[in-house]
Amino acid sequence: MSEKQPVEVDARGLSCPMPLLKARKAVATAEPGQPVVVYATDRGAESDFRAYSERAGHRLASLEWQGGVLRIELIRGE
Repeated sequence: MSEKQPVEVDARGLSCPMPLLKARKAVATAEPGQPVVVYATDRGAESDFRAYSERAGHRLASLEWQGGVLRIELIRGE
C-alpha cells in the first residue's frame, strides 16, 4: 500500500484563528489517515493545534518551529 500524499496548508502571515480555520477545511477534504501539513507563523497556533487535534480526534504527528515558521503535521482520524 502506498503512503498517502500530505495535504499542505500555507497559513504563514495569518493571525488566529485563520491558520486553524484553513487547516480544518483541509482536514475535512483529506481521507482518514492522510497527513495534513500546516505552516504558520502565529505564536498562538501551537496551543490551538494541540487542543484541536485532541478534541477532534486527529493525531498530532509533529509540531516544531523552524526559522520562525511552525510546521504542524496532523494525521486525519476516522
